[in-house]
Amino acid sequence: MPRTNPPCFRAATLDDLPTIIALIADDGLGRGREDSSLPLDQRYLAAFAAVDADPNQLLAVVERDGLVVGTMQLSFIPGVSRLGSWRGQIEAVRIAATERGSGLGQMMMEWAIDQCRARGCSLVQLTSDKTRDGAHRFYERLGFTASHEGFKRELDLS
Repeated sequence: MPRTNPPCFRAATLDDLPTIIALIADDGLGRGREDSSLPLDQRYLAAFAAVDADPNQLLAVVERDGLVVGTMQLSFIPGVSRLGSWRGQIEAVRIAATERGSGLGQMMMEWAIDQCRARGCSLVQLTSDKTRDGAHRFYERLGFTASHEGFKRELDLS
C-alpha cells in the first residue's frame, strides 16, 4: 500500500517513550539488551529526562498518520579539533517494520543532516554495529564513509 501522507519530524515527548523503546528493541541486537515491557524501567525515564534537559541532545521521532514510525537521537558535540568545529552524532536510528523499504530511512537521515547543519556542525558521524551489513551499505549510499575503527567498552555498574 503506497504511503501518501508525508512523515512529520519532531522532538520526542515522554508519551512517545514506550514506542521509542519498542522500536529500539525490535531487532536482533535490541531484543537482547532492551526491555520494552510496561511500566517502563525507571532508567528509561531518567535517561529521557536527562536527554530532554540537555540543549545539545535531540531525541526525535517520525510520525505518519498519527503513529510514531521512526526514532533517532542527535547529539551536538563541541570540540577544539577541526578549528573548533561542532559534530553531529546520529545514534539509535530505528524504523517500524511496516515502514522499512519505504524511503523513510533516507528521509530521516536527510532530516538529521539538515538539523546538524542548522546547528553549525561541520561533520556528521554515526556508529553502526559491525553485524549490520545492510545498514552499512545504506549509509555509504548516503555519502558516509567508514573512515575510522570504533571501540566500545561496556562497564559493570553493579
